[in-house]
Amino acid sequence: MAKILMITGDFTEDYETMVPFQCLLACGHSVDAVCPEKAAGDTVKTAIHDFEGDQTYSEKPGHNFALTGTFADTDPAAYDALVIPGGRAPEYLRLNADVLAMVRHFFDADKPVAAICHGAQLLAAAGVLEGKTCSAYPACAPEVTAAGGSFADIEVTDAVTDGKLVTAPAWPAHPAWLAQFMELL
Repeated sequence: MAKILMITGDFTEDYETMVPFQCLLACGHSVDAVCPEKAAGDTVKTAIHDFEGDQTYSEKPGHNFALTGTFADTDPAAYDALVIPGGRAPEYLRLNADVLAMVRHFFDADKPVAAICHGAQLLAAAGVLEGKTCSAYPACAPEVTAAGGSFADIEVTDAVTDGKLVTAPAWPAHPAWLAQFMELL
């Protein structure tokens, strides 16, 4: 089974963090969830983003999510794949040079990467989208194209795979997104 790294942070989207974490564990994979400046056992706050007919998603408080690894001790070379949840966390994670280096490692080593929703912000900041097809929350489309990627405007329940990169617009795509990611594992 695969050893998977999940990079997350405060105000990560609840479903996009909890569901893949638990699903991958249930399938027998090992998953370490890490956050800069935090250690195993610390928690990050999550937010629940919902689609209720407004111009954008609504946000409600989510659960506290317990980290299983310590960011400072994380060696990306020890992992087989990477998961990047969405929410607001990628907005500030993309400002951390060590996070960007970790993301680049998975692309340089041609390892599977699954990103959902605003996770594309982290991919764009890491400079790994050149020539790649990438889906994301539609508000991230300008960042995908500015980073040299091709934005996949797909249904909110769909996912797209380009090489070892699996992306989706938001949590309603979990069945397709996780199935495509697990095929790569």
